[in-house]
Amino acid sequence: MIRIVPPLALMLLLAACAPEKTVATGPRPAPCPAQPTGEVSLPGGRFTMGEDPLRPEEGPPRTVSVGAFSIDRTEVTNAAFAQFVKATGYVTLAERQPDPRFYPGVDPALLKPSAIVFKGALADPKLTNPAAWWQIVDGAQWRHPTGPGSAIAGQDRLPAVQIAYEDALAYARWRGRDLPTEAEWEFAARGGLTDARYEWGDTPSSQTKPRANYWQGVFPAVDTGADGYPARPAPVGCFAANGYGLYDMAGNVWEWTRDFYKPGLIDTGHDPHGPGQEMAYDPAEPKAMAPKHVIKGGSYLCADDYCFRYRPSARQPGPPDTGSSHLGFRTVKRAAG
Repeated sequence: MIRIVPPLALMLLLAACAPEKTVATGPRPAPCPAQPTGEVSLPGGRFTMGEDPLRPEEGPPRTVSVGAFSIDRTEVTNAAFAQFVKATGYVTLAERQPDPRFYPGVDPALLKPSAIVFKGALADPKLTNPAAWWQIVDGAQWRHPTGPGSAIAGQDRLPAVQIAYEDALAYARWRGRDLPTEAEWEFAARGGLTDARYEWGDTPSSQTKPRANYWQGVFPAVDTGADGYPARPAPVGCFAANGYGLYDMAGNVWEWTRDFYKPGLIDTGHDPHGPGQEMAYDPAEPKAMAPKHVIKGGSYLCADDYCFRYRPSARQPGPPDTGSSHLGFRTVKRAAG
């Protein structure tokens, strides 16, 4: 059974990225190199967060300091998340009955284990009803990313998706790690570059040599799949690493950070941990009962002519109450002391 996304979740997702229409088959992807593993240790330092902001929520720029930390080379994969579930018996948020407190006015009978799945033209061929582009799909979860009938068998190297914030945090704590702050994530994504638009510099990616997995083509008519992965995630580590040796910090799937979300970068006295929870409630959404967290990096649904958020300074609110089919995570560990 499919049900339309409640208004709050719809607003969040339409802001985070745009809809697809029918997609081209695209070229066969080039063979990926061996899967990168492990973490990269970074010394930390001072940098300008929100450098070169292109959207109102990305600024104003502010100088922050981050301490030394290590960060996963890649997004957490299906294989890694499966190990966590096997070891702990953990049940993700999408597999649980939704809490009626977060859905005032919604018939409790409609609240079933589910997650957000992009449907696009499959649900709205004429692209006249944005409310249908994203839908809550009963039974969608990390093992079945687009709902019953989908599976992750043979896809161990794909990033784990349909992972809610609390699921990502539980995994990180199981590993003795944490989710990155927004400042840590952006520091890592910049790869040591200053005042660069992309993680690789200022030169845009191209159709002939895509630098990341994002939407290529005229949006939302067609994703040409020039990167080899039309409208779908790529196995981790298939595109070149940034200057710090980190993979897929641009595109592929959005990634959770620990920070609560507020539009615009809040001056917290150069505190790299972002605004407190009390600031994460938007007066424009008085019925929003769950605070949102910042997500970073963009996804395979980000297009240059619409979303254009596969940049280090880009930021959006993550859906607070479930997972989605283009959102994953990676973890960090801060240096002692």
